[in-house]
Amino acid sequence: MHITSLFLGLVIVLNIFFAIIVIFRERRDASSSWAWLLVLFFIPVLGFVLYLLFGQNLSRHNLFQWEGRKKIESEKMLEIQLAQLSSQQFRFRNQAVRNSKDLIYMHLMNNAAVLTEDNSVELFVDGQKKFNALFKDIEGAKDHIHLQYYIIKKDELGKKLIEVLTRKAKEGIKVRVLYDELGSRRLTKRFFKEFRGAGGEVSVFFPSKFRLINLRLNYRNHRKLVIIDGKIGYVGGFNVGNEYLGLDQKFGYWRDTHLRIQGTAVHAIQTRFILDWNQASHCHDISYIPNHFPGDISQGNVGMQIVTSGPDSEWEHIKNGYIKMISSAKKSVLIQTPYFIPDASLLDALRIACLSGVEVKIMIPNKPDHMFVYWSTLSYSGELLKAGATIYIYDNGFIHAKTIIVDEKISSVGTANIDVRSFKLDFEVNAFLYDQEIAQRLTKTFNEDVNVSRELTLEQYQQRSLWIHFKESISRLLSPIL
Repeated sequence: MHITSLFLGLVIVLNIFFAIIVIFRERRDASSSWAWLLVLFFIPVLGFVLYLLFGQNLSRHNLFQWEGRKKIESEKMLEIQLAQLSSQQFRFRNQAVRNSKDLIYMHLMNNAAVLTEDNSVELFVDGQKKFNALFKDIEGAKDHIHLQYYIIKKDELGKKLIEVLTRKAKEGIKVRVLYDELGSRRLTKRFFKEFRGAGGEVSVFFPSKFRLINLRLNYRNHRKLVIIDGKIGYVGGFNVGNEYLGLDQKFGYWRDTHLRIQGTAVHAIQTRFILDWNQASHCHDISYIPNHFPGDISQGNVGMQIVTSGPDSEWEHIKNGYIKMISSAKKSVLIQTPYFIPDASLLDALRIACLSGVEVKIMIPNKPDHMFVYWSTLSYSGELLKAGATIYIYDNGFIHAKTIIVDEKISSVGTANIDVRSFKLDFEVNAFLYDQEIAQRLTKTFNEDVNVSRELTLEQYQQRSLWIHFKESISRLLSPIL
């Protein structure tokens, strides 16, 4: 009896100690803190083990070293642009850039996202076309290939990619591959054996320090980047695997959005890859050398900022960009996302836009990728229906695109979903595009997708069963830590 009382007392003391850590040390938002406190209360001790695996706050950690930016003069360019915008002396190339100067300033000031206005952009919404273009660019590489994906699968597409990269490495091209351990958890060293033998380099983001245990598994590098010779850059939603070609029967046709970029914005994509690589590799750091940042690569007139965010950031940069875009809307906001779990601030921004007469249209999948996330998505969609938003359910397979278009003038395409995980827990990257032609092309694509979607009406939503209502309620309760 005495031993039992002593044990229970120890459990209570430990739980109080753990609760203090959650509340005071991590300084997280109230909803997330309450969710973790409930876990600690209902699952003593084991709850803290779960917290170690899924709940650590990385915002206090300096994971990436930015000193190398000085070598490519991005610090100087940043200071010049901030000064010119502040003094109203900035020379805008087009009206979409001029109208977005507040958003541009915010990204400059808080994310060091330099504005470039000399880019050309090719838009991909089909996996076959995206990977055909990527393989063609890889085959044409002359100096280096830097490739980073959240998911690389050991299927036909994954094997084909490594075969092509191995061949380029044998030609003397410097080839580096970076992947996330959790997203690509089925990859093995054997998969890269021939590639490494040819001189290719591989790094893993946040690898396990202990066998079968990864204390950082909740923090994923969700970025998808490719840089070829410092002149061509890819960013968007497609990972590497057969399902992204529409070859998985479970998902059917895979609808995503990806960008192929030429212009000075590629330098920002390159910088992001180097930062991620150097954090992961430890002993094979990439240098900021001219070959990685070639000059005279101007290709067009698209204004763009490459914005990144992650759990190590003080601010939620991409989410703040979304909110700023939505609050600037006068006519329309179009969103495509596989997961729609907005926090209170983003939900309020969308609700206010609806109530102000702005046409808000949101497109979500018709099938679950992750069950809890799916029911939570449906719950938040139903809430916006009450404010007057239009919700479309994509029926032509699975929609994985992460796009937002405002007033057919500005847009954002990248890796960040409209959910708490992308805003706080995952390392993400988005291109914010200040170009009316690109926005109109994305709008046209959205409208084409509407033709293979069905509208979810408020009446239909309110007639859902009690069982669905229950699943939504449980999922929404867990949404701060999904």
